[in-house]
Amino acid sequence: MLLFLAFVLVPLIEIALFIQIGGAIGLWPTLAIVILTAILGTWLVRTQGLMTLSRLQKSFAELDDPTEPLAHGAMILIAGALLLTPGFFTDAVGFALLAPPVRQAVFRWIRSRMTVTHFHMGGGMAYDMRHGPFDDGDVIDGEFEEIRPRRPRQDPSGWVSGPDRR
Repeated sequence: MLLFLAFVLVPLIEIALFIQIGGAIGLWPTLAIVILTAILGTWLVRTQGLMTLSRLQKSFAELDDPTEPLAHGAMILIAGALLLTPGFFTDAVGFALLAPPVRQAVFRWIRSRMTVTHFHMGGGMAYDMRHGPFDDGDVIDGEFEEIRPRRPRQDPSGWVSGPDRR
């Protein structure tokens, strides 16, 4: 139901804002503002996305919890989509999501509504949010080849000469 309301209300808000702003400043300045916000938004999304990507890589390298950089990256991606959508309301929400304090507040709100018990990173390392890192057990990665035992031979192999056997 919430998604349905968003699909109905957001276009209505955008149309109303276009009519109000277009009536106040004219058609061409309104279109110029929409195009400029898309260009500025694309540049901001790119720079902030690269910074967030480096923070994510650092958290992976240090085996830290990657939840926060991943959430910030997702919010920057949503902000980019909103900024590329023509409209004043979506631009305002998109620019708000590009502000780190707003993203931090949204992240804290989302974090308060969910519980993460543990996360697992490739290579056998796991992390319990309550107790710290833990091992998945005695798992050793390797290759093997099954060798079937031979039947003992009755006659000497000929490799070793034993007592005089004539």
